[in-house]
Amino acid sequence: MKVTLYKYIGILGAVLMFSACNKAFLERPPLNQVSEVTFWNRAEDVSQAVNGVYSQLGGVPIHDEGATDNAHAQYPWESYATQLSAGSLTTNVEGNWNFIAIRRCNYFLENADRAAPVLDAALLNRFKAEVRFLRVYFYANLVNKYGDVPLLTSTLAIDEVNVPRTPKAQVVDFMLTELEEIATLLPEEYTGGTDNQPGRITRGAALAMSARINLYEGNWTAAAAAAQRVMALGYSLFTISSENELDRPDNYAAWVDFANEADSINFKMGLRSYEGLFHQANEGNAEVILDRQYIPQVDANSLNTFLPAGNMNGWSSVTPTQSLVDAYDHYRTGMPIVPVSREQRATWYSSQDARFSDEYRNRDPRFYATVLFNGAPWNFFRENFVFQWAPGASNMSQTGYNFRKLVDPAAFRARPVLDNHANGILIRYAEMLLTYAEAANEESGPSAAVYAALDLIRRRAGMPPVNRVVYSSQQTLRNFIRNERRVELALEGHRFMDIRRWRIASQVMVDIYDLNNSVAQNRTWNDRFYLLPVPQSQIDLAQGVLTQNLGY
Repeated sequence: MKVTLYKYIGILGAVLMFSACNKAFLERPPLNQVSEVTFWNRAEDVSQAVNGVYSQLGGVPIHDEGATDNAHAQYPWESYATQLSAGSLTTNVEGNWNFIAIRRCNYFLENADRAAPVLDAALLNRFKAEVRFLRVYFYANLVNKYGDVPLLTSTLAIDEVNVPRTPKAQVVDFMLTELEEIATLLPEEYTGGTDNQPGRITRGAALAMSARINLYEGNWTAAAAAAQRVMALGYSLFTISSENELDRPDNYAAWVDFANEADSINFKMGLRSYEGLFHQANEGNAEVILDRQYIPQVDANSLNTFLPAGNMNGWSSVTPTQSLVDAYDHYRTGMPIVPVSREQRATWYSSQDARFSDEYRNRDPRFYATVLFNGAPWNFFRENFVFQWAPGASNMSQTGYNFRKLVDPAAFRARPVLDNHANGILIRYAEMLLTYAEAANEESGPSAAVYAALDLIRRRAGMPPVNRVVYSSQQTLRNFIRNERRVELALEGHRFMDIRRWRIASQVMVDIYDLNNSVAQNRTWNDRFYLLPVPQSQIDLAQGVLTQNLGY
């Protein structure tokens, strides 16, 4: 039986009652802890405590895409993204203001040394480095959403809970210093066995997180350098060399004008490699730097429920926009496509004109691996399945499209039908290549190394290399890189920060329409939405010590 990192995550909750905390300001200490005398006396206690911290890692933040031009999140009870994109976000929304995970980290780091008599010193130091990374990861998510946040490096006594927000720059300095230190304490990989399971935090994860934080902060030199250090560690883009028997019946010759058989194979391998990266059968591949692991038959990532259409036993919770569809380049030329007008598309759609389908022809293989559009074949999902939008039906998309990416069709083939238990990839090698390309281009413009990094991603997708003539200046290459990030990392949560750090949200957060040219969502952007509001309930609990972000 496969040993997974989260085998014991439930044990810690029973032992330490960490999850007994509610969401009161900065998570006041629980009143029902076990005796301090009876814990930390065994090596197993420390191991289980570490796994309890890992359990706080969230999955792929698909709902964040609904607060961008990539997707529509149609159910306001699932996330704040629906209200944020509509411009109706208020201070009553709790959002991501949550310090439970950080408190777990601090509690562990304060107490782990008590196990020194029963635990190997090197293992103890590595455990502490893993938890320090996780604390940085949790803080990075808070800073990205709220800016200034209270920086806590120890658990608080009952009379210490009202802590003011720390300036963002100070929190960022703390995170980057932590990552640089713990990178030297973490291994490049794990060999397996107890406390050495693949999936734990590695040196690559620490360096990759440093690259991401520096990129978001516009520290181009540091971001490029950290990404290069990751690129030297031996990660590679996931690829496959043949289709399986369930994929083979999909007739993509109806959608792509293949020049010959070799061209057809190139296209299919690009599509299958990209979508297969996220399937359970290929989890733990050489592209994965950090993932949230799920235990088969025990806990599910719910992506097979959130993303498919109602007639596919899903909810259509998060669905692609026409804007995302338009972002995928032409397969043959590698150049952007020119979309038709909304009015023309609606006319062709309603009259069943054959020209309606032309927009979906000869597109980047990643388009076919990411978006379910009218006429999209997917035999692996169901024998001879072809997607058709059913407007107005229960749990159907409001845009006319559904996501195929991150949905694992093997689960639908199982008997009985299973949920999706594929690990959620939180950091992967393709992100680092894009980070390096963006940072290096912003620092000094196009270079052979920047083009080479981008070409690796394009080649895996089956796309032509970057056109060095068309994208020869810093500005033109900047635009190319930004679009490449959009299509490569779609639905993985990156677009939320990208449109904010590039300050383009006011340009792209516009009304979205369905295939009938009916409004799917009216959107209103206000610059206060570059940061989320601190929940008013937390300000009240803090007796005014916490301050609100501007504009709320």
